[in-house]
Amino acid sequence: MNASWDILKTLSDPTRLRLLALLLREELSVAELQEILGMAQSRISSQLALLRQADLVSDRREGKKAFYSLRPILPPRTLSLIRSAVEAVADLGVMGEDRDSLDRILLKRRKVSEQYFNLIAGRLGKNYCPGRSWESIGHLALHLVPAITVADLGAGEGLLSQLLARRAEQVWCIDNSPRMVEVGTELAQKNGLANLVYKLGDIEEVPLPDKSVDLAILSQALHHAQHPQRAVDEAFRILRPGGQVLILDLNEHSFEKARELYADVWLGFKENALHGFLKKSGFTKVEVTAVAKESREPHFETLLASGVKSGR
Repeated sequence: MNASWDILKTLSDPTRLRLLALLLREELSVAELQEILGMAQSRISSQLALLRQADLVSDRREGKKAFYSLRPILPPRTLSLIRSAVEAVADLGVMGEDRDSLDRILLKRRKVSEQYFNLIAGRLGKNYCPGRSWESIGHLALHLVPAITVADLGAGEGLLSQLLARRAEQVWCIDNSPRMVEVGTELAQKNGLANLVYKLGDIEEVPLPDKSVDLAILSQALHHAQHPQRAVDEAFRILRPGGQVLILDLNEHSFEKARELYADVWLGFKENALHGFLKKSGFTKVEVTAVAKESREPHFETLLASGVKSGR
């Protein structure tokens, strides 16, 4: 039977179409889909299973949670059918309610992270933080050159940037916690670092112009991103040709409590995942190396990834 005909039959069910409309916008857990749609888990799971069998969605597990998203690579005709079907019912009241509920879910996600970092602002350098060690920071520092413009994305209080600003021409610290920006700005003023500027913003939507920095750093920030690929894409966008990105982050681990203790969204990343993020964004000369491993349990290991933005 014609594949497009099969897709149309799959799209004929209202629940499946509502699910696809949501997954077109965001990867969501089964629990989040329950909250948005107001349906029982069994009903949602059965419809997701049919969509997975039809190769329209994919799933992944994070601990006890199952997350679903639209398959990353769909045939253009299939994706066009899905988008057309969703657009055809976009004006229905239930679809508008779904969009509003999704917005609330995404806002709730952001607030969880923001509340955590607002709480620890001013104490971050004194408290234990997975992957934050002078050993790993030292490896990153070896890649630095003076008299450049630097963007520290997800900077927190800017521990690293406070050091870089003593040699760099300009350092921008980007963080989504108002309290972190406030504390960092006070530290910069206290230390007389006029070239160190803090800006409130998201690493997935960096408030800096295209091609405006020479070095972009994501130090223990990527595992807090809802969409790591978008964060890496933003680093590529703001870099000048010839500029470099450096990423310090945790190797993939299974310490589930990190979500609660440190507001981690991702339990680290495999080396090939970091490599894939950089290559997909367009970076060349991509390298990923393990640079530190903690001696105490759960033995967090830190990876250093780098890439260069080629071109003119």
